Amino acid sequence: MSFFIEHPRARWALPVAAAGLIGATVISLNQAASADAGLPSRTAAQLLADVRSSDVSSLSGTVVQTADLGLPSIPGMGGSGGPGSASSSLTSLISGTHTWRVWLDGPTRQRLALIGSNGESDVIHNGKDLWLWSSADRTAVHHELDADQVGAGTDGKHLPGVLPSGVPSALPSSLPRTPDEAASAALALVGESTTITTSGTASVAGRSAYELVLTPKDPNTLVKSVRIAIDGQERVPLRVQVYSTKLTNPAFEVGFTAVDFAQPDARQFEFTPPAGTTVTESDELMPPKASDGSDTTPSKPSTDTLAGLTGRPKVVGSGWSTVLVAPFSLPDAQPGAGGTAGDSAAQLSGILKALPTTSGAWGSGHVLQGTLFTVVLTDDGRVALGAVAPDQLFSALAAK
Repeated sequence: MSFFIEHPRARWALPVAAAGLIGATVISLNQAASADAGLPSRTAAQLLADVRSSDVSSLSGTVVQTADLGLPSIPGMGGSGGPGSASSSLTSLISGTHTWRVWLDGPTRQRLALIGSNGESDVIHNGKDLWLWSSADRTAVHHELDADQVGAGTDGKHLPGVLPSGVPSALPSSLPRTPDEAASAALALVGESTTITTSGTASVAGRSAYELVLTPKDPNTLVKSVRIAIDGQERVPLRVQVYSTKLTNPAFEVGFTAVDFAQPDARQFEFTPPAGTTVTESDELMPPKASDGSDTTPSKPSTDTLAGLTGRPKVVGSGWSTVLVAPFSLPDAQPGAGGTAGDSAAQLSGILKALPTTSGAWGSGHVLQGTLFTVVLTDDGRVALGAVAPDQLFSALAAK
């Protein structure tokens, strides 16, 4: 189902994203944070300014990401299925629980390691060298960055977005991997349909933090609220929780369980392939194969991809109940076709058959309902998605 995860306009239709479709820019700010836990009072406006001006150029820590998106247990959904499961595959980031180790040392050195029961997968950026390594598969891909890529895409003051700008993505676009990534996306995109307040303080990774609460005013959205814990001293996000109207516990959460703002040891960014590792030198980044041997290369949406948004998307509505509608193509899987394309086409066809069917004045198709989003794939070649119930998507599909 990579069509709505890979597409840049649609990737936030998963947890915070209804926020990714919001175009308004006026924010409602209320309340001040309680002066408990030894922290001075800060208003919501002050905390927003704090986050945007934070100056943390180095840190290391452990981040745990948990998603309970209500995805069906069907092949190809990219996750291990349940909120308590774990994997080290770079394609298993849509559901379940995942543990990251992160290191940041300015704009030219970052490392992220996805830890699982079957090993770990690392992205290591050290100057001009970028490594992708899978311990379970014993494979490594090395990419030498151009001079203008070495420090591009980061100011060295935030957690790494995995890769410098301009470098092809080595990891499939998925749920945010760090609190900074999740908070930055949400705060940059919420608008006048959101009330932002404070909710006292919290303790995250043993550190005192302020809490911001983003509450949608729109009764049609599946997003109940987004809570962002901001470090009381360093002013960086330590945890982001997204609540659904369908659940009591967070439907998505990413937060530090341990964090240290000291400069990491330089050896954390040095990588020498262990003995027995198959090393590939590549001009274009391709992730190592997953532990089951499958190719983890992310697809890029275009008319030539297996599951692509093939035309200009149409935005229907506004705020948290915004719906994205776009043309969608799924080439037929040829019987006996080999290779990644043939296998993926057959897999996606199987996914569609497993989804419930639905119909109305807009036509017919299949519907996927999650805790924070809904997706409708129509038989006439369209996809509609949003952080809303199916009826909102049906109305959007019927709109001219």
